Amino acid sequence: MADLSAFPVARRWPAVHPERLQLYSVPTPNGVKASIMLEEIGLPYEPHRLPFGPEGTRAPEFLALNPNGKIPAILDPDGPGGKPLALFESGAILVYLADKTGKLLPTGAARYETLEWVFFQAAGIGPMFGQLGFFHKFAGREYEDKRPLQRYVEETRRLLGVLESRLSDSDWIMGDYSIADVATLGWVRAIVAFYEAGDLVEWHEFPRVQRWLDLGLARPAVQRGLTIPE
Repeated sequence: MADLSAFPVARRWPAVHPERLQLYSVPTPNGVKASIMLEEIGLPYEPHRLPFGPEGTRAPEFLALNPNGKIPAILDPDGPGGKPLALFESGAILVYLADKTGKLLPTGAARYETLEWVFFQAAGIGPMFGQLGFFHKFAGREYEDKRPLQRYVEETRRLLGVLESRLSDSDWIMGDYSIADVATLGWVRAIVAFYEAGDLVEWHEFPRVQRWLDLGLARPAVQRGLTIPE
């Protein structure tokens, strides 16, 4: 039986199956990266849904795992050398799980090209799409000054254009389905399905992105991952 007692997060949210990888998350566009990946690779895991704020993501037990107070995060009882590993940052989690299982991350030069698209998502798509959502759907929509909203609309359109070009001769970002797609699907889906900003960004101008999104959302593992943790 794996012993996770040294980790405060495991004391606050006890594991029913401590021998399995523990996932601490919420099914947001960022959180589902980890759950989709875990569903795709078939690695046994136990999900824990954390509330936002002092009772969850800002609780000291979670901050001991992730000092940035963001989801997702994992605790793998069978980490490198057979020792437990706690890990945060969704991109790092995707790379770790791909390396652990040998799935969804090619080798050689293609590995680094895949990673550049994962970083493209983490540095561009996630932050910019999230800001668009804030200024279009959430508290920012009340601001009289619409220049911030327009800035993020324009940047979102630019990033979608980069994806549109990348997908001109392939169904997937890297030709074959990979962690680059896993990292990006939830965020692109959010533009239309969650932020309701399709008209704002003129979604109809990105038919290849729509095709890619449809193919991704048709995958059973993606469908499951989008709802985990329940």
